[in-house]
Amino acid sequence: MLRVMFRLSLAFLFAGGLMAQFVGADFVVPPPFKTTTYKLVPLGPEIVKQDYEAYMSSIDHLQKTFTDGTWPHKNVTMADAIKDLEGEAAMIKARKAFNYAVMTMDGKKELGCVYIGPSKVAGQQAQVRMWVTKAEFDKGFETQLRAEMKAWIGKAWAFKNVGWPQKTK
Repeated sequence: MLRVMFRLSLAFLFAGGLMAQFVGADFVVPPPFKTTTYKLVPLGPEIVKQDYEAYMSSIDHLQKTFTDGTWPHKNVTMADAIKDLEGEAAMIKARKAFNYAVMTMDGKKELGCVYIGPSKVAGQQAQVRMWVTKAEFDKGFETQLRAEMKAWIGKAWAFKNVGWPQKTK
């Protein structure tokens, strides 16, 4: 349940309150990014197993690098995870945020997540937050992913000024 509450709190982080539509109906959302080693997949219940395994494998790491220490936690259940990803899919469908799992090309493993949403900082059109598992962080993947996401969002999305908040250990 806290995971659901955490992801719902991302709505407040992105917009400072209940989120209105992030982009208009005429906004063309770019196709998800992919490389030869990973691809972005919109968050939704069809990848719940991979998502759950990814964040549960990195509880301490994510509490230090991504959240205020409340997510994830050892008591998150699969039912919580399903409800969470149903909420993520609803936010994407409502165009309130565009949140992606970073998956291996075969789709069997999640390496992290990327969240694209509105910013509450004056002058910023969007904010991007992201995390990678502890194993991927230790390999230096977070640095690679951040650079590739900055290039993709700068080229494929129609935002002129994007915030990239980052929590450090």
